[in-house]
Amino acid sequence: MESFRKVIRGWFGKVLLVLFLLPFAVVGIEGYFSGGNKADVAQTVNGQEIPKKELDSVTQNFKERYLSMVGGDETLLNQSFIQKNALDSLISRSLLLQQAKKLGISLSNAQIEQMIAQQPNFQEGGKFSEALYANYLRSVGMTSDALIDNLRQDHALKMLSSSILDYALVNKQDVAQIANLQTEQRNLYLSSIKLDDYKKNVNVTNQEIADYYNKHQQQFKQIASVDVDYVVLTQALVQGNNTTVSDAELQQAYSKFVQEQQKNIKREVKHILITADSRSDTDAQKLANDVYAKIKAGMTFAQAAEQYSDDPDSKAKGGLVTTYVPGAFSAEFDNAVNALKAGEISKPVKTQYGYHIIEAKVLAADIPSFESKKAELTTEILKSRNANLYSDTVNNINEQVVGNDALDPVTQAVKGTQVQSVKGLTVLANVPVLSDPAVKAKIFSEDVKNGDRNASSNIQLANGDTVWVKVRNYRAAGVQPLAQVSAQVKAKLIDDKAAKAAKAKIANMLTQFKSEPATQVLAKNQVAFQNAGVFTRSQGLKRPIERAAFSLPAPKDGMWSVTTTSLPNELVVVAVAKVNKAGIETMNPNQVQELSQLYQRLRAEQELDDYTQYLKSHAKIK
Repeated sequence: MESFRKVIRGWFGKVLLVLFLLPFAVVGIEGYFSGGNKADVAQTVNGQEIPKKELDSVTQNFKERYLSMVGGDETLLNQSFIQKNALDSLISRSLLLQQAKKLGISLSNAQIEQMIAQQPNFQEGGKFSEALYANYLRSVGMTSDALIDNLRQDHALKMLSSSILDYALVNKQDVAQIANLQTEQRNLYLSSIKLDDYKKNVNVTNQEIADYYNKHQQQFKQIASVDVDYVVLTQALVQGNNTTVSDAELQQAYSKFVQEQQKNIKREVKHILITADSRSDTDAQKLANDVYAKIKAGMTFAQAAEQYSDDPDSKAKGGLVTTYVPGAFSAEFDNAVNALKAGEISKPVKTQYGYHIIEAKVLAADIPSFESKKAELTTEILKSRNANLYSDTVNNINEQVVGNDALDPVTQAVKGTQVQSVKGLTVLANVPVLSDPAVKAKIFSEDVKNGDRNASSNIQLANGDTVWVKVRNYRAAGVQPLAQVSAQVKAKLIDDKAAKAAKAKIANMLTQFKSEPATQVLAKNQVAFQNAGVFTRSQGLKRPIERAAFSLPAPKDGMWSVTTTSLPNELVVVAVAKVNKAGIETMNPNQVQELSQLYQRLRAEQELDDYTQYLKSHAKIK
């Protein structure tokens, strides 16, 4: 612990770092420290501000999570819904933190220091490593005081939430009831009555169609759709005939390759750091100059590092920075490293951490010979040549497509291309090429919604090919007009009337099932039933049949519980002949435990949500 305190209070504690993701971290921290004017505030919760910057950050996190669920297709996201959820989560978090503070839920600085020191990422050989912690501090951006404050808040939030989530009460009778419902088995008999014959005598008036439409408009909602023409230009259709690569081209490509390799050569960097932690900046600068003079007078760099450096990690290693990467210290530091020649030592360089005396050398690079790279370079040159030809072709065609507001120039310029059309395309449709997110973003853009029907400029697909699109018609989201759905409504009404007529014909049989044994009812009626089998809930039955079957009461011995349900062009009589209540006794202990844990988790989440809603109802949210 003492080594940790030494580091966090010293020069490393001045480095800005982003909160590392501890298991209990809920959201990013940058919003906590974004001061500023009220215009930057998204919401206030009991006087505590939620900055817009923080809302934007959390909204982006939510967006990325949803994008992973839809394969990265941003056109499928409801942006306003995502932002509302993000804001709700921040309001809930703010309220819970305020409540935790009222209840005195908090950790001391010493506890937080110990928690950080025990992080595996900061340990080496089972002990806290100043070097690992220092390397991390150099690579991120937040003060140590802010880190401790944020960990205190996050842990308070975890403790308050856990007190609800981990201790929700679960009634054994409730678990048993859920188990009974989950394991209940029903023996079903089904009879199918086709409606074709009943439809022959059914008439539907225009008034009935209008009345049904006006009463059930929510059934006729539609998402936006378009009629669109498009043409695709693949890279395979545009290939150059010249496959010869000259020696001059190869030599030029190899020279460029060597230059790139040399740019990426690693450097061995050593430094001596003189900080102003325990001395003034003037004294630090003077000491750095004195150390530099001693080295120039003959003291070795390693001796000077061991005796004077304030970097605890490198001073015992001759000043070697074991994990140096550009940007770790500052641009000034990197510039000094890049300017040093082999054997040179820099004069003191000032950074935010103090004064550095730097020694750097370029490590030997293993660069492949020209002959060993020749075949690969030939392939790359031909690939680049074809890519340039393809790009030039796309640019030339694009001018003609946009200028003429037509897709025909593509087919005229490149053989093998053709204009294709799709009607009624929606954002959810899975159509090759048109399902590419970049294409959908164009097809369903605000410009198209506002009436743009021009041929698009070229759109690059994810695979590198190119497409041009031209929207012919756009149908906005909303309720479909009666004229568009009239036939659909009429078919629905005909089905309903036919089903009602069919049900009336078997009404007497349905009544008989309520008081007579099933065998007697079946003998008196010419309705054929088939044994569908034994089913539990969610076992593959069609939803209307499942709902009907599991809504019926358990029948007495020899009796059937019977009802009807409708499918397209079909009335189905659903009969439950027997109910076997297997119950919780038939489940093994692991299954019972899993069910109990699931129920407990659902109850806990509901209780936490209820508690948050209670806090919201008593909060001042503006």
